[in-house]
Amino acid sequence: MAAELQVEMVAADRSVWSGAATLVIARTTSGDIGVMPGHQPLLGVLESGPVTIRSVDGGTVLAAVHGGFISFADDKLSLLAEVAELSDEIDVKRAERALERAKAAADAAAERRADVRLRAVAGAH
Repeated sequence: MAAELQVEMVAADRSVWSGAATLVIARTTSGDIGVMPGHQPLLGVLESGPVTIRSVDGGTVLAAVHGGFISFADDKLSLLAEVAELSDEIDVKRAERALERAKAAADAAAERRADVRLRAVAGAH
């Protein structure tokens, strides 16, 4: 079994993160999934949620992902997201304002997006 997996996270408009990792945790329509080197091949639908990547250097990368697909085979993991932001790219004040607006408008989808962004930032600290 390999000691690492190659991860590529891309959004519709850009490459978000790529590198070697020991573990990736993401939310799918079937629930949260953790993928480690040697995992069985998979193809799944991503739900809005935080993604955690444990890089081989011991660091942790957190991202807010909104929809897309996850694919794994031969120790190569692809996260193909509609929208993805690394936690250090998220403007907390803007996300908090978006959450308040979504709550006031009773917009559940917008509320979920803002909540995911805030959870990705909170997990980074």
